[in-house]
Amino acid sequence: MKIATAAYPLDPVKSWADFAGKIEDWVSKAADDGAELLVFPEYGAMELAMLAGPEVAADLEASMHAVSDRIADADGLHSDLAGKYGVHICAGSAPVFDPEISDRPVNRARLFTPTGGCGIQDKQIMTRYERDPMDMAVGGPLHLFDTALGKIGILICYDSEFPLFGRALHDADVILVPSCTEALSGYWRVRIGAMGRALETQCVTAMASLVGEAAWTDVADITTGMGGVFGPPDIGFPDTGVLAEGVLNAPGWTYAEVDPAAIAHVRADGRVLNRGHWDEQSGRDARLSLTPLT
Repeated sequence: MKIATAAYPLDPVKSWADFAGKIEDWVSKAADDGAELLVFPEYGAMELAMLAGPEVAADLEASMHAVSDRIADADGLHSDLAGKYGVHICAGSAPVFDPEISDRPVNRARLFTPTGGCGIQDKQIMTRYERDPMDMAVGGPLHLFDTALGKIGILICYDSEFPLFGRALHDADVILVPSCTEALSGYWRVRIGAMGRALETQCVTAMASLVGEAAWTDVADITTGMGGVFGPPDIGFPDTGVLAEGVLNAPGWTYAEVDPAAIAHVRADGRVLNRGHWDEQSGRDARLSLTPLT
């Protein structure tokens, strides 16, 4: 399959037509370039807040409600585009108020298939900013999506930095990592996490980033990053584990060709077998001995 992962700038869109036109421009470009799986970044849906006006977009709490209020429309748009262009789309995540989970918003990504399927994945662990001042809620559980492209998991940004989540998705062929980071150090924390999960799970991870300045929103006023696709540095993959990477803070798609057979082969007969040997840690991690050396 060919994966397209975005370095995506937030724009102060003035109308639904502006938003829909922008998303279709991005989707059509990736589809024209042969991509089958498109990954937009964490909080990519914050543009929807501007549809309620700049005053609402500039107010943190009001902006989260405004985005949540339009997410059904955005989901309809992404579903239509997935069908029109014959692609799978991981839409930019959004604060969503889901009364079945909490009275506070969850950070929710949605995966759309060209045949009308839709799966949701909520963020599992909140960053410090998401805890205060955003007061985000922990969402629903992890999901593994069985698709025509293979098994796909989603770890939203900070979640990629926790190995047990990657292990829970150990049957995934591809783990998507939509991200939003302010500083270069934040980008590298998530990238290192994404590369670590590719190593342990012997799979492919695809990281998308918000990039640039959007002074009209507190959620992502300054963002740093680029697209990247990573695999285990082993047989059938680059020695660096980097299948593709973009240019820092340059908007656009980064593409990588991924062969599911290469994933199956490295899991069965790689130079190392991290995924298969994972359980050999069990018990040994509990036998830590503090040994004084003088």
